[in-house]
Amino acid sequence: MEGAKLDKIDLKILKILQENCKITNLELSKKIGLSPAPTLERVKKLDNSAVIESYHAKVRPQSIGLDVKTFVLVSLAWQKENALNNFLEKVKEVDEIVECYLITGEADFLIKIICKDIPTYEKLLIERLSKIEEIERLKTLMTLSTVKDSKTLPFKYN
Repeated sequence: MEGAKLDKIDLKILKILQENCKITNLELSKKIGLSPAPTLERVKKLDNSAVIESYHAKVRPQSIGLDVKTFVLVSLAWQKENALNNFLEKVKEVDEIVECYLITGEADFLIKIICKDIPTYEKLLIERLSKIEEIERLKTLMTLSTVKDSKTLPFKYN
């Protein structure tokens, strides 16, 4: 459906599934006003066309002992040969880096790190991140609490 038009029912389905992907097809069909068979067909169409990328459980990090979330601004040493590709390969090897974005502005990348505690983050910073020679500068932004964490995309669904 990439580039294809999504109708109001498709958009309603997307909003509902973003809010609760565990909803049954029967419950979903009632909410959108269709019978179960066409509802299932629409969801399959959204899945197959890659409008819906995946379904997954959102685990609360603190419930499994991951209490520290940081954002790190990374400036690359562009003068190093193959700096970008080497950096990206090394980032993929660090499990604690859960997100990585190429950005504009003050730095080249913004990475999100989740780990157990401050000593674990310090060890990661000293023993792993600071040893990535393609990194010229790191700036850590420590989070204190989460104010908003919405998984529903900002779109007019009706």
